[in-house]
Amino acid sequence: MQKVTVNMVSDVVCPWCIVGYQRLQEAIKTLDNIEVDIKFHPFELNPNMPEQGQNLREHIMEKYGISEQQSADNRARLVEAGEVLGFAFNFTDDSRMQNTFKAHQLIHLAAKKGLEEEMKLSLFKAYFTDGKDVNDQKVLVEIADAIGLDGGEVKEVLQNGKYAQAVREEEAIWMQRGIQSVPTFVIGNQGIAGAQEPATLAAFITQAATQQ
Repeated sequence: MQKVTVNMVSDVVCPWCIVGYQRLQEAIKTLDNIEVDIKFHPFELNPNMPEQGQNLREHIMEKYGISEQQSADNRARLVEAGEVLGFAFNFTDDSRMQNTFKAHQLIHLAAKKGLEEEMKLSLFKAYFTDGKDVNDQKVLVEIADAIGLDGGEVKEVLQNGKYAQAVREEEAIWMQRGIQSVPTFVIGNQGIAGAQEPATLAAFITQAATQQ
């Protein structure tokens, strides 16, 4: 059994990141004699997003210079992609883009406890399916508690910014490597941008396994 590490650079408010993750899972199902270890790395789509966030539709229209109709069409494509992969996007007119720096610090803590993947998936679901504010400390403590982390420790880590510098440094490393958009998968010595189809991801993983 060969082992391949897939480094996934992503943000928890990036819809194509959860689509990309689900497609990676589909890819893994097709592999023979290759074990895949997924490691998550932080990227903030909006590092300057204010604490209160911004209306999602307004934010997308401003950031990408698109119309309200184009924004609606994009959401419809995401909902459809999610349905195919078993993930529910529940967008509303009140959906908000959030600052994710605290969420990334929480993922960093979870990784130290062997719960990185569970935390990442819980944050995706909380934000996209349940419409929760993933910048709210109370919400983050509840999510962490649900997967088995100590709520008191989580609260302390978020309040004192214990892992803030570590997250900033890791973000800088991946940006220095040329990553400017997410999701980006780094498989072997290849960087693959975007929520690629399962067959494409499987091919890169297989190639990386043969080159070891």
